[in-house]
Amino acid sequence: MSRQTRNPPRPHAGKRRPHGSFRSTQGDDGPLHLYGLHTVEAAFANRARKRIRLLATENAVRRLAERGVTPDVPVEIVSPRQLDQLVGRDAVHQGAVLEAWPLPPLGAKDLGRARLVLALDQVTDPHNVGAILRSAVALAADAVVTTERHAPEEGPVLAKSASGALDMIRHVRVKNMARFIAEMREEGFRCVALDSAGPARLEETELGEKTVLVLGSEGKGVRQGVREACDTLARLDMPGELASLNVSNAAVLALYVTRAKMGL
Repeated sequence: MSRQTRNPPRPHAGKRRPHGSFRSTQGDDGPLHLYGLHTVEAAFANRARKRIRLLATENAVRRLAERGVTPDVPVEIVSPRQLDQLVGRDAVHQGAVLEAWPLPPLGAKDLGRARLVLALDQVTDPHNVGAILRSAVALAADAVVTTERHAPEEGPVLAKSASGALDMIRHVRVKNMARFIAEMREEGFRCVALDSAGPARLEETELGEKTVLVLGSEGKGVRQGVREACDTLARLDMPGELASLNVSNAAVLALYVTRAKMGL
């Protein structure tokens, strides 16, 4: 049974990181704080997530129990103000903060049984990446791939934006996206980069039994070396007056079209 106490949490004397993420003094690989009911619920359901302690209000503990969450770590009952001090007043923590370790790293070797993979080439905004992770779960993609550099690290803002999806889908981080694409092609994947200069619409583009969709950052798009590593380019044509979509919206549409074409 989880231990409950009314002692206030002792905030770590760590430093604030970009986008509001927070790690302890144990370094970049140290514990992090995940907040929000959906995020915390998903973290408890993920066997790969190593959890340390739950900091929550009495109301949040009841709401988590209603969702079927039985904490397997110590539970410390705290006030909303104490959580504000821990993760920042702007963080929508909903009364629940889970201290946990980052998920174990995954690589291309972990995608052997995948059929639909979404790769993000230097998409840097954690809110966009979080939204894409959530859409990827909703549309039953097998994994989301990001670069180790010029992409958000795992942290509270990314996890909150994903609304639990970070703990529900394989998130692979690679050093070199072009090399990753080449490895996936060797494994029988057909790799398609979305680009406004694509020779055909995605709906008309040949896909394989296993497909990697590659999206680039807003503004720069997919980098040239990554485009050249792919089998082909495809475009998303918009019928309205605005010809382009936010990258998270483009990801939803691309996944939907691809699933339909692959018969998934």
